[in-house]
Order: sequence, then structure tokens, then C-alpha cells
Amino acid sequence: MSSFDCDVLIAGGGPTGVTLAILLAKRGVKVIVAEKEADIYPLPRAAHIDHECMRILQEAGAADAVFATSRRVARYDFLNAKGAVLLRFDGSDRIGAGGWPAANMIHQPSVETALRRSLAGYEDAKLHGGWELQSFDDDGEGVSACITTPDGERTIRARYLVGADGARSPVREAAGIAFDDLAFEEPWLVVDVLVSDYSRLPDANLQICNPDRPTTCVLMGEGRHRWEFMIKPGETAEQVSDDAFVEKLLAPWNVAGAVRIERKAVYTFRARIAEQWRKGNILLAGDAAHQTPPFAGQGMCSGLRDAANLAWKLAAMIKDGAPDALLDSYQPERAPHLRATIQMAIMMGRMVCTTSKWSAFRRDLMFRLARLLRKLPDSPTAYPPIAAGVILPGNSAAGSYFPQAIADDGIRLDDVLGTDSWLISRSDLDDARLRPFAEPLGDWLANHQAEAVLVRSDHYVFGTGSPDEMLTAWKQAVNPAGARTTEQIKEWPV
Repeated sequence: MSSFDCDVLIAGGGPTGVTLAILLAKRGVKVIVAEKEADIYPLPRAAHIDHECMRILQEAGAADAVFATSRRVARYDFLNAKGAVLLRFDGSDRIGAGGWPAANMIHQPSVETALRRSLAGYEDAKLHGGWELQSFDDDGEGVSACITTPDGERTIRARYLVGADGARSPVREAAGIAFDDLAFEEPWLVVDVLVSDYSRLPDANLQICNPDRPTTCVLMGEGRHRWEFMIKPGETAEQVSDDAFVEKLLAPWNVAGAVRIERKAVYTFRARIAEQWRKGNILLAGDAAHQTPPFAGQGMCSGLRDAANLAWKLAAMIKDGAPDALLDSYQPERAPHLRATIQMAIMMGRMVCTTSKWSAFRRDLMFRLARLLRKLPDSPTAYPPIAAGVILPGNSAAGSYFPQAIADDGIRLDDVLGTDSWLISRSDLDDARLRPFAEPLGDWLANHQAEAVLVRSDHYVFGTGSPDEMLTAWKQAVNPAGARTTEQIKEWPV
């Protein structure tokens, strides 16, 4: 069978699946998204997007709409039971390397609406609500998927199937892919509220490390706020979700009359990573591939990073003749970053979830001493660069994240250079298109003692060196057959 209905079939129309669909469509890849629900889930779930993932939304054509309804916050504080600061991360409202504020508190349905609006602009990308994947067969050349639709059963033939279908992923289950459990599992009650009086709510994101009731309190998108309460042993989901119980939990915050409950939900926060992210022509992304506790705010962000990593590789294979082995770099590149993300979240979670008063006393004492000695970090630990995959071996800058410069008039670098990989050399900085960014780009090249840099389209550095060396190495890494390889690189000036 060689006739395909699409190049890529994506199971799951959440933020990860729709973002991947847009990034593929921008690169000329024909894609179908099958989403079992008829419409967007109307209530909030994820609450945070960082600067790197706002950059991904920028490429997807949704960043401005998301930014318009998001809120910024300067501090992330961990407080003990008495309200003393144990740990403080400052500057979350400052511009990060991705060219957007470091922390953006969002309303997930608004994010999904913006993404679907962007996706609708691509003729070769279709999202179908009410389409549920029932089964699939990977015959080596492609995947045949059986899907139930409102009009009956259909078979869709695609080169690749991506399971972006959530934590309970039917694609992952059907593919027989197991999870690596990272030993964190805690039940929490999530309470989302609509706000009528912001003056009575905290203006920072808070983790209340109180052994009597560990609590999270964070901003969300415009008009909303969130509390999360750890569920104690012996308490049931029905008990903690009762209105009177929730009212008692909120009472110490003195917000009666200032907020109205929009949603109550019990979640079990878990830390797990799928053992395989690729099995033949089947790939996993987002929560289907990994689940992280929410304390580092990286749940949705991790899925968006998956989409950015997968999109250019799938496009290089489908449109430009890159070898199938290119997809084998997906998990080796993403999994170490994901594990670091999860370990950060677990560290924060265990700090918050301490329920022993003696352990909390020792924790508070340790942090007080570390603060006196100025040994505490003022921001989360940086996540690791790509160490193995499609990067230039032995090159010091390879695998690092390439920052997005912003011109004086507010124009961002990516909007000028587009979605392709970039080859930028010192001599290119006089080009009219790069001149507004010449200073930060020149500083980056100087700091890395580089004549030129080749940046992958997911904004990670392939390597530095002479332009000819970069082009030759890129060709060898991405497409040994040589088909259209140089057309993947935008050389400035053209």
C-alpha cells in the first residue's frame, strides 16, 4: 500500500497535537488531526508557558493572541507554615532567551482557541472533532488507522502516526510501550476561580510548605486564579471536592466575595516517561510520552518542545529526503531535558509535600542557613543542552539554545528569518535584514569565538565554525544523499 491520505496523522487535538500540525503544515507537510472530543475542553488545565514555548507559539502564529490574555508574575516564592520565605525565584516577568517574558500565566482554552484559529489557515492541515482512533497497523511503509467519526468508520492511511493523545494514550497502549515510573505520586485538589477583586489576591506565585496542608497558589490567565491543596491520607476525592470543604480550605486566604469557583478537580500528580518515544512509524508526544508534576510549570511546555523537535525532522524526511534514522534522534535529544525537568519538579514537589512537622522543621532550618550563607539560587536550575543527536560532535556550542534577539522597534529575529534552519556568519550582520539584530548576534558569535553558527529550526545550535564547514557537516548529519539539503539553510545574505 503506497497511497496516503496524509503524511502525518496526529491522534489528539490538544496543544501538543495542534502545534505539531501547524509546524508541519508550515513546512509543506500534509497532516490530519483526529480529536475524539467535539470541541475544546472549556475549563482551565495548564497554567504556565515559559519564554521558549512562547517562541514556539510565535512560529505557530498564536503567540500574540496568547500573550494578550496571559498575565506576568515577577516572583515564585516557597513559604513555610509561618509565611517566611524559604526560597524565592525573582525576575519571572523579565524577557528570557526565547524573546518573551520568562513566565506567562495562561488560560488553556484560550491557548487552544488561538492554535486552532492558526491551524485553520492551512489548506493541507485538517482537524476533525469527534474522530476517535480505534486501532492501527504499521506495515513498515506507513500506518493504516481505523477511526470512528460522526459519519461512520474510516480508515486513514499515513506515513507516520503521532500519539499526542494524553496521559492515558490509546496509541501508547496499543503500541505496547511501557512507562518508566520515577516514583512520585501525590493526589491533589485543584480549585480554579474567576476573580472579581484582584486586590485581595497574592501578586506572586506561591508554594505554601505547610505540613498541615501543603498548598499551591498561582496566577492564571486573565480573570482567573488557582489553588491546589494536597489531599491527606484518609481523605477522599468526594470529601475534598465538597463545597463546604473547599470553602474551609479557602477561608485563610480571605477571598470570600472576591472570587467565584469555576472548577474543582482531583488530580494525581505523577512523574513518568515512556520507555520508547518511537516504535517504527509510531511516535509519542506530550503527555502520551511523559508526565511531570506541576511544580515547575513544565507540563504543556514539554509537549510544545516535543512538537518543535519532531516537526522539522518529519518535514526533512517527508519533503527533503532525509534518512529515516533522523527520527531516532528524537528521544535521545528530548528525554534528558525531560528528565531534568521532571527532577526539578520532583525536587520542588518534595519540598512542598513534606507532611512531617519534624522534617519540615529541619527543612526550614536548612533553608534559613543556606539563605544566610547566600547559597540559595534565585532562579530554577538551567535545563541541560542537547548532548547527543543532530549536533556537531565536539563543538562547544552545539546543542545549546540560540536566543531570539529583539530589534529596537520590537521585531523579533524569528519573524525575519522564518522557520528554516539558519546559517549566520559575521559577514552577514551588515545585511539589511540582520542589521537591526547585529549587536546581539555579533556578541553571541564573539562570546563563542565563532565565525558562523548554524541554528536548527527548533532554535538549537547545530554547531559553530566556518560557513563551508557548517554546510558540509549539516549535509552529512541530515541528508547524506544530498537531496535539497542546502535549501534547508537560509544563508544571509541570500
